[in-house]
Amino acid sequence: MACLTVDLIAKSGKHFKKRRGISLLQYLKTLTHLHFSNRNIEEIGDLSMCRNLTVLYLFENRLTKICSLDFASNLTHLYLQNNNITHMDNLSNLKKLSKLYLSRNRISVVEGLEELSGLKELHLENQQLEPGDQLLFDPMSILALAESLCVLNINNNNIEDIKDLSVLKELEHFSAAKNKLLHIDELEDVFELWSKLLILDLSGNPVCKQRKYRDRLIVACQKLGTLDGKDINEITRQFLVNWKAAKESKKRKNKNEMLTWPVDVH
Repeated sequence: MACLTVDLIAKSGKHFKKRRGISLLQYLKTLTHLHFSNRNIEEIGDLSMCRNLTVLYLFENRLTKICSLDFASNLTHLYLQNNNITHMDNLSNLKKLSKLYLSRNRISVVEGLEELSGLKELHLENQQLEPGDQLLFDPMSILALAESLCVLNINNNNIEDIKDLSVLKELEHFSAAKNKLLHIDELEDVFELWSKLLILDLSGNPVCKQRKYRDRLIVACQKLGTLDGKDINEITRQFLVNWKAAKESKKRKNKNEMLTWPVDVH
Protein backbone atom coordinates (compact mmCIF):
# COMPACT_ATOMS: atom_id res chain seq x y z
CA MET A 1 0.00 0.00 0.00
CA ALA A 2 1.43 3.39 -1.03
CA CYS A 3 1.36 5.85 1.86
CA LEU A 4 2.41 9.49 1.72
CA THR A 5 5.05 9.95 4.44
CA VAL A 6 8.09 12.12 5.08
CA ASP A 7 10.25 9.20 3.93
CA LEU A 8 8.47 9.23 0.57
CA ILE A 9 9.03 12.98 0.33
CA ALA A 10 12.72 12.49 1.10
CA LYS A 11 13.04 9.94 -1.70
CA SER A 12 11.19 12.07 -4.23
CA GLY A 13 13.32 13.62 -6.96
CA LYS A 14 10.83 16.46 -7.26
CA HIS A 15 11.24 17.46 -3.63
CA PHE A 16 14.07 16.96 -1.18
CA LYS A 17 16.78 16.03 -3.69
CA LYS A 18 16.49 19.50 -5.20
CA ARG A 19 17.45 21.06 -1.88
CA ARG A 20 20.72 19.37 -1.01
CA GLY A 21 22.75 21.04 1.64
CA ILE A 22 19.98 21.28 4.23
CA SER A 23 18.65 18.60 6.53
CA LEU A 24 15.36 16.83 5.87
CA LEU A 25 13.87 18.38 9.00
CA GLN A 26 14.83 21.88 7.85
CA TYR A 27 13.38 21.20 4.42
CA LEU A 28 10.09 19.89 5.81
CA LYS A 29 9.71 22.98 8.01
CA THR A 30 10.04 25.27 4.97
CA LEU A 31 7.91 23.14 2.60
CA THR A 32 4.84 25.02 1.34
CA HIS A 33 3.78 23.06 -1.78
CA LEU A 34 3.60 19.28 -1.98
CA HIS A 35 3.03 17.57 -5.35
CA PHE A 36 2.05 13.91 -5.16
CA SER A 37 -0.63 13.48 -7.82
CA ASN A 38 -1.01 10.26 -9.79
CA ARG A 39 1.27 8.22 -7.52
CA ASN A 40 -1.13 5.40 -6.50
CA ILE A 41 -1.25 6.77 -2.96
CA GLU A 42 -3.88 5.05 -0.80
CA GLU A 43 -3.31 6.78 2.53
CA ILE A 44 -1.87 9.97 4.03
CA GLY A 45 0.66 9.25 6.76
CA ASP A 46 2.24 11.47 9.42
CA LEU A 47 3.19 14.78 7.78
CA SER A 48 3.08 16.80 10.99
CA MET A 49 6.59 18.19 10.41
CA CYS A 50 5.27 20.04 7.34
CA ARG A 51 3.68 22.78 9.40
CA ASN A 52 4.00 25.47 6.75
CA LEU A 53 2.27 23.46 4.05
CA THR A 54 -0.15 25.69 2.12
CA VAL A 55 -0.90 23.73 -1.07
CA LEU A 56 -1.33 19.96 -1.30
CA TYR A 57 -1.77 18.15 -4.64
CA LEU A 58 -3.10 14.62 -4.22
CA PHE A 59 -5.41 14.26 -7.20
CA GLU A 60 -5.58 11.07 -9.28
CA ASN A 61 -4.62 8.68 -6.49
CA ARG A 62 -6.43 5.90 -4.61
CA LEU A 63 -7.41 7.66 -1.40
CA THR A 64 -10.63 6.44 0.23
CA LYS A 65 -10.69 8.95 3.08
CA ILE A 66 -9.35 12.32 4.18
CA CYS A 67 -7.10 11.90 7.21
CA SER A 68 -3.90 12.99 8.98
CA LEU A 69 -4.31 16.66 8.04
CA ASP A 70 -5.01 18.01 11.53
CA PHE A 71 -1.55 19.60 11.56
CA ALA A 72 -2.16 21.59 8.36
CA SER A 73 -3.56 24.77 9.87
CA ASN A 74 -1.88 26.86 7.14
CA LEU A 75 -3.29 24.87 4.23
CA THR A 76 -5.12 27.08 1.72
CA HIS A 77 -5.51 24.79 -1.33
CA LEU A 78 -6.36 21.08 -1.23
CA TYR A 79 -6.58 19.06 -4.45
CA LEU A 80 -8.20 15.64 -3.94
CA GLN A 81 -10.09 15.12 -7.18
CA ASN A 82 -10.12 11.74 -8.94
CA ASN A 83 -9.81 9.54 -5.85
CA ASN A 84 -12.23 7.13 -4.12
CA ILE A 85 -13.15 9.33 -1.14
CA THR A 86 -16.61 8.59 0.29
CA HIS A 87 -16.93 11.08 3.17
CA MET A 88 -15.87 14.67 3.81
CA ASP A 89 -14.22 14.02 7.16
CA ASN A 90 -11.37 15.52 9.21
CA LEU A 91 -11.43 19.00 7.68
CA SER A 92 -12.26 21.01 10.79
CA ASN A 93 -8.65 22.06 11.56
CA LEU A 94 -8.06 23.53 8.10
CA LYS A 95 -9.13 27.01 9.20
CA LYS A 96 -7.35 28.81 6.35
CA LEU A 97 -8.60 26.56 3.55
CA SER A 98 -9.71 28.67 0.60
CA LYS A 99 -10.09 26.17 -2.24
CA LEU A 100 -11.23 22.55 -1.95
CA TYR A 101 -11.27 20.22 -4.96
CA LEU A 102 -13.17 16.94 -4.51
CA SER A 103 -14.59 16.25 -7.96
CA ARG A 104 -14.83 12.68 -9.27
CA ASN A 105 -14.92 10.92 -5.91
CA ARG A 106 -17.70 8.88 -4.26
CA ILE A 107 -19.17 11.53 -1.98
CA SER A 108 -22.95 11.44 -1.47
CA VAL A 109 -23.34 14.13 1.23
CA VAL A 110 -21.67 17.55 1.39
CA GLU A 111 -20.77 17.78 5.06
CA GLY A 112 -17.97 18.43 7.53
CA LEU A 113 -17.49 22.07 6.53
CA GLU A 114 -18.80 23.75 9.67
CA GLU A 115 -15.37 25.15 10.64
CA LEU A 116 -14.32 26.28 7.14
CA SER A 117 -15.85 29.74 7.29
CA GLY A 118 -13.17 31.13 4.93
CA LEU A 119 -13.73 28.65 2.07
CA LYS A 120 -14.13 30.47 -1.24
CA GLU A 121 -14.21 27.65 -3.80
CA LEU A 122 -15.79 24.19 -3.57
CA HIS A 123 -15.59 21.78 -6.50
CA LEU A 124 -17.74 18.64 -6.26
CA GLU A 125 -18.69 17.80 -9.83
CA ASN A 126 -19.09 14.27 -11.21
CA GLN A 127 -19.38 12.20 -8.03
CA GLN A 128 -19.63 8.45 -8.63
CA LEU A 129 -23.03 8.00 -7.00
CA GLU A 130 -25.08 4.84 -6.60
CA PRO A 131 -27.92 4.48 -9.15
CA GLY A 132 -30.88 6.61 -8.11
CA ASP A 133 -28.90 8.68 -5.58
CA GLN A 134 -28.27 12.41 -5.74
CA LEU A 135 -25.73 14.64 -4.03
CA LEU A 136 -27.19 15.94 -0.76
CA PHE A 137 -26.24 18.97 1.36
CA ASP A 138 -25.91 19.15 5.14
CA PRO A 139 -27.64 22.43 6.17
CA MET A 140 -25.07 23.27 8.87
CA SER A 141 -22.17 22.95 6.45
CA ILE A 142 -23.86 25.11 3.84
CA LEU A 143 -24.78 27.74 6.42
CA ALA A 144 -21.14 27.92 7.53
CA LEU A 145 -20.17 28.93 3.98
CA ALA A 146 -22.86 31.59 3.59
CA GLU A 147 -20.50 34.55 4.04
CA SER A 148 -17.48 33.20 2.14
CA LEU A 149 -18.22 30.82 -0.75
CA CYS A 150 -17.80 32.48 -4.16
CA VAL A 151 -17.45 29.48 -6.49
CA LEU A 152 -19.48 26.25 -6.36
CA ASN A 153 -19.39 23.47 -8.94
CA ILE A 154 -21.89 20.62 -8.53
CA ASN A 155 -22.21 19.50 -12.16
CA ASN A 156 -23.55 16.05 -12.99
CA ASN A 157 -24.72 14.85 -9.57
CA ASN A 158 -28.41 14.00 -10.20
CA ILE A 159 -29.50 17.06 -8.18
CA GLU A 160 -33.23 17.83 -8.34
CA ASP A 161 -33.40 21.17 -6.48
CA ILE A 162 -31.07 23.74 -4.94
CA LYS A 163 -33.29 25.27 -2.24
CA ASP A 164 -30.79 24.19 0.43
CA LEU A 165 -28.18 26.44 -1.20
CA SER A 166 -30.20 29.65 -1.01
CA VAL A 167 -28.12 30.98 1.93
CA LEU A 168 -24.96 31.19 -0.22
CA LYS A 169 -25.43 34.88 -0.94
CA GLU A 170 -21.77 35.54 -1.82
CA LEU A 171 -21.77 33.21 -4.84
CA GLU A 172 -20.30 34.70 -8.00
CA HIS A 173 -19.86 31.53 -10.08
CA PHE A 174 -22.35 28.65 -9.86
CA SER A 175 -22.21 25.53 -12.04
CA ALA A 176 -24.95 22.91 -11.81
CA ALA A 177 -24.97 21.57 -15.36
CA LYS A 178 -26.17 18.07 -16.27
CA ASN A 179 -28.40 17.61 -13.23
CA LYS A 180 -32.18 17.13 -12.93
CA LEU A 181 -33.32 20.68 -12.17
CA LEU A 182 -36.84 21.13 -13.49
CA HIS A 183 -38.79 23.92 -11.76
CA ILE A 184 -37.87 27.40 -12.95
CA ASP A 185 -39.98 29.10 -10.25
CA GLU A 186 -37.82 27.50 -7.54
CA LEU A 187 -34.64 28.53 -9.34
CA GLU A 188 -35.83 32.13 -9.63
CA ASP A 189 -36.54 32.25 -5.89
CA VAL A 190 -32.96 31.19 -5.15
CA PHE A 191 -31.21 33.31 -7.76
CA GLU A 192 -33.00 36.47 -6.69
CA LEU A 193 -31.17 36.06 -3.35
CA TRP A 194 -27.76 35.73 -5.04
CA SER A 195 -27.19 39.38 -5.88
CA LYS A 196 -23.48 38.89 -6.70
CA LEU A 197 -23.88 36.04 -9.21
CA LEU A 198 -21.87 36.70 -12.40
CA ILE A 199 -21.54 33.29 -14.07
CA LEU A 200 -24.27 30.61 -14.14
CA ASP A 201 -24.27 27.26 -15.91
CA LEU A 202 -27.39 25.08 -15.88
CA SER A 203 -26.91 23.54 -19.32
CA GLY A 204 -28.14 19.98 -19.69
CA ASN A 205 -30.94 20.31 -17.12
CA PRO A 206 -34.63 19.71 -18.04
CA VAL A 207 -35.45 23.28 -16.99
CA CYS A 208 -33.49 24.64 -19.95
CA LYS A 209 -36.30 23.48 -22.27
CA GLN A 210 -38.97 25.53 -20.54
CA ARG A 211 -40.48 28.53 -22.29
CA LYS A 212 -38.59 31.80 -21.75
CA TYR A 213 -36.05 29.99 -19.55
CA ARG A 214 -33.19 32.27 -20.50
CA ASP A 215 -35.24 35.48 -20.30
CA ARG A 216 -36.57 34.68 -16.84
CA LEU A 217 -33.17 33.86 -15.38
CA ILE A 218 -31.57 36.97 -16.83
CA VAL A 219 -34.20 39.04 -15.02
CA ALA A 220 -33.84 37.04 -11.78
CA CYS A 221 -30.04 37.41 -11.66
CA GLN A 222 -29.27 41.10 -11.30
CA LYS A 223 -25.57 41.09 -12.30
CA LEU A 224 -25.33 37.93 -14.39
CA GLY A 225 -22.84 38.26 -17.22
CA THR A 226 -22.78 34.72 -18.60
CA LEU A 227 -25.56 32.10 -18.72
CA ASP A 228 -24.82 28.58 -19.96
CA GLY A 229 -21.65 29.74 -21.66
CA LYS A 230 -23.26 32.64 -23.52
CA ASP A 231 -22.66 36.28 -22.64
CA ILE A 232 -25.61 38.47 -21.71
CA ASN A 233 -26.00 41.75 -23.57
CA GLU A 234 -26.76 44.65 -21.24
CA ILE A 235 -29.32 46.07 -23.68
CA THR A 236 -31.11 42.72 -23.71
CA ARG A 237 -31.10 42.59 -19.92
CA GLN A 238 -32.56 46.10 -19.60
CA PHE A 239 -35.26 45.33 -22.16
CA LEU A 240 -36.31 42.19 -20.24
CA VAL A 241 -36.30 44.01 -16.90
CA ASN A 242 -38.48 46.79 -18.35
CA TRP A 243 -40.77 44.24 -19.99
CA LYS A 244 -41.28 42.41 -16.69
CA ALA A 245 -41.93 45.67 -14.83
CA ALA A 246 -44.51 46.75 -17.41
CA LYS A 247 -46.21 43.36 -17.26
CA GLU A 248 -46.43 43.46 -13.46
CA SER A 249 -47.72 47.04 -13.55
CA LYS A 250 -50.48 46.00 -15.95
CA LYS A 251 -51.45 43.12 -13.64
CA ARG A 252 -51.70 45.45 -10.67
CA LYS A 253 -53.80 47.92 -12.68
CA ASN A 254 -56.21 45.19 -13.79
CA LYS A 255 -56.50 43.92 -10.21
CA ASN A 256 -57.29 47.39 -8.90
CA GLU A 257 -59.93 47.90 -11.59
CA MET A 258 -61.58 44.61 -10.62
CA LEU A 259 -61.74 45.73 -6.98
CA THR A 260 -63.50 48.96 -7.93
CA TRP A 261 -66.15 47.38 -10.18
CA PRO A 262 -69.76 47.99 -8.92
CA VAL A 263 -71.30 45.02 -7.15
CA ASP A 264 -74.55 43.64 -8.62
CA VAL A 265 -76.89 43.46 -5.60
CA HIS A 266 -79.09 41.01 -7.45
